[in-house]
Amino acid sequence: MDIFFYCLIVVGIFAFGKRGRRRRHRPPPRVTRPERSRSPRPPRAPRAPRAPRPVEPPPFDTTTAAPAPQLTCLTGPARIIDGDSIVIRKTQIRLFGIDAPEINHPYGQKAKWALVRLCKGQAIRAEILETDTHGRTVAKCYLEDGRDLSCEMVKLGLAIDWPKFSGGRYRHLEPPDARKKMWLADARQKGHMHVWAKFEARKDQSP
Repeated sequence: MDIFFYCLIVVGIFAFGKRGRRRRHRPPPRVTRPERSRSPRPPRAPRAPRAPRPVEPPPFDTTTAAPAPQLTCLTGPARIIDGDSIVIRKTQIRLFGIDAPEINHPYGQKAKWALVRLCKGQAIRAEILETDTHGRTVAKCYLEDGRDLSCEMVKLGLAIDWPKFSGGRYRHLEPPDARKKMWLADARQKGHMHVWAKFEARKDQSP
């Protein structure tokens, strides 16, 4: 009997210890967190369409390149050099078809100031024809009302027609005494440059 009770006590102690171990190793209960209320996201603005990439110009092709057209017309205020030469937009221009006295020749100053008065406050239109042997641009020049500057200077008796270049276009407009007054210009047209040389020599000798 003592042995039987002793066995029961041992079995009971063993069962009680095993049960306590199970309780000790139970995992802690999971804590469930309340879900956060998510506010609805605002709708995204539509994306702007991408700008097309610029098209690069083709490389310069020297085989098909052509020179730019030359300037054929100039318009603007005129700066007066003498009776038949002006400057428009930094281009020196000789009036077509006429010959006015040089600035230091008889009537040279009068011719210059007559041209100044004609061009004052005007936008002169120069229709370019060619470049002369002195590198000056030759042009038919017009006032705003369409009057030909070469024509006006000849009618004023302060320039003469130059048939070699004008074909005699302005000869009929010359006053009767025009070539007598502008004898140096007339001598130049006839190739009598010794007349110029004598005039320059006399001028140099004068006090």
